[in-house]
Amino acid sequence: MSHILRNHRAAALVGAAFIAGAACLPFAINASNAVAGPSDTGGTLAPSGSFASIVDADKPAVVTITTTMKATDVSEQESPMDEQFRQFFEDQGIPLPRQAPQKRPSQQAMALGSGFIISPDGVIVTNNHVIDNAVDIKVTLDDGTELPAKLIGTDPKSDVAVLKIEAGKPLQTIAWGDSDRLKLGDQILAIGNPFGIGTTVTAGIVSARGRDLHSGPYDDFIQIDAPINHGNSGGPLVDRSGNVVGINTAIYSPNGGSVGVGFAIPSDEAKAIVAKLQKDGSIDHGYLGVQIQPVTKDVADAVGLDKTGGALVAAVTADTPAAHAGLKPGDIVTSVGGESVKTPKDLSRLVADLSPGAKKSLSVWRDGKTIDLNVTVGTNEEGQKQAAAESPDTQDQSSGQPSLGIGLADLTPDVRQQLNLPRSVNGAVVAKVAPDKSAAAAGIQSGDVIVSVNDRPVHNARDVKTAIADAGKAGRKSVLLLVERDGNKTFVAVPFGAA
Repeated sequence: MSHILRNHRAAALVGAAFIAGAACLPFAINASNAVAGPSDTGGTLAPSGSFASIVDADKPAVVTITTTMKATDVSEQESPMDEQFRQFFEDQGIPLPRQAPQKRPSQQAMALGSGFIISPDGVIVTNNHVIDNAVDIKVTLDDGTELPAKLIGTDPKSDVAVLKIEAGKPLQTIAWGDSDRLKLGDQILAIGNPFGIGTTVTAGIVSARGRDLHSGPYDDFIQIDAPINHGNSGGPLVDRSGNVVGINTAIYSPNGGSVGVGFAIPSDEAKAIVAKLQKDGSIDHGYLGVQIQPVTKDVADAVGLDKTGGALVAAVTADTPAAHAGLKPGDIVTSVGGESVKTPKDLSRLVADLSPGAKKSLSVWRDGKTIDLNVTVGTNEEGQKQAAAESPDTQDQSSGQPSLGIGLADLTPDVRQQLNLPRSVNGAVVAKVAPDKSAAAAGIQSGDVIVSVNDRPVHNARDVKTAIADAGKAGRKSVLLLVERDGNKTFVAVPFGAA
């Protein structure tokens, strides 16, 4: 893969100015400026054999967005968003080359993207990364008219922005569609301005739904094979009725151009965000203050759940809404305000959608039963981490007794000093791990500290062994361990049967 250039708006216009400009974006996974490449249906045909009627109706409502920003606002190095996308694909075994930093010769940079008009008075939807850090925004209509644009609102977390232009006349619009009705194989069209060559239409199908690129709480991308490239970002993805079912946002590309793997924000998500931005200009996302991880079958077995749904709380940040509500590490959140939580991503999105100050009931599985906790949602201020559907950075995992393939030792003063552990940390240290046993398979390493077993705090090696033995006597198929490594805590379920 290369980059998913959500924030590299400038690169797209450079690519348009020097059409050999892929040299500036050699590895572009383009999320900054994505527009469809030259029309290439790849054998995809509408029932009538042509998409002409859809294009005739929608093309006049698609605009080109040009932004100007200070050169200091544009970094040629990879942004944090790029690095998140890079990590996502490298986790799949796809190594990505890195682009060397380059100096800018001018004092200002320009960037190119796309957008679409949703109301006759000139309200336009695009991606946040298309206009991020812009000091000047211009919109070019399909007929060539260029107008200054005003930023109405933006939401970086969902990568959606709303602009407004004054055209002095009613403008043609595109209607929102229903992305929830999209199925794999459905035909779609992508419209935008790739590389600045002019409005372009490409056709394809829905390749996948619910793609999570680990870029934020709203990751639920539609994957498409319709070619989109630099400059397409913010343009509409439309269905066979000509309605907007997505916002073209990103591509995977090892060479800077389209290879048929593109991503769009679903319209059902975008429409609600746009409405909030039109009303308030920004969105305050809810905040809990927890680290969460998936509930695997082993975790479910360890805590007595008969299914794997929910979000396992790995850590609770002190003095946060989660802490005030009484959430504890080891709790499994199964619903928020009556809405089911099947995965950590569900919890992440439900929390992000809540307004600060909202009062909700959380259904939590704890100690073999469901309890309800009342939480007052906080605000996701700068520097805080929102409930994220990711495990902590380090994969701390462990097991608890020699039969699981580990040797345990007490935390002596010397051991604490070697591991740089504060006095507040209690438990037993993993002294050795048998490579062919379940603990090793779970990822336990020498030096890990087991601080609880099945939510029971432990203070030494004997406590760990006793708690694991009790779990076995209770008929549990696995044991849930809370492990500390390098200052991070993670729950790990170790099955007894694998030992």
